Amino acid sequence: MPALIDSPCIAACKLDSHKICVGCYRHIEEIVDWNKRSDAEKQQILQLCAERRLAEPAPEAVTTVNSVEWQAARQALAARRQQG
Repeated sequence: MPALIDSPCIAACKLDSHKICVGCYRHIEEIVDWNKRSDAEKQQILQLCAERRLAEPAPEAVTTVNSVEWQAARQALAARRQQG
């Protein structure tokens, strides 16, 4: 069954100092494996994004996501999933 909730990505993939994307307001660990997440998980992430969008001022410094950072986020997410 195809996913019902699309990615909020707007192709402005830059991270602030807290590893939050300045385009969609997802944390890097919320971005990785988006397509493998359940709709319930995606809905929860979208709620967090909405809260961040309202609470966060415009970022002062941003950085692009590199492959090492991406892999580290995937590994951290996998480790948390194994823990429970």
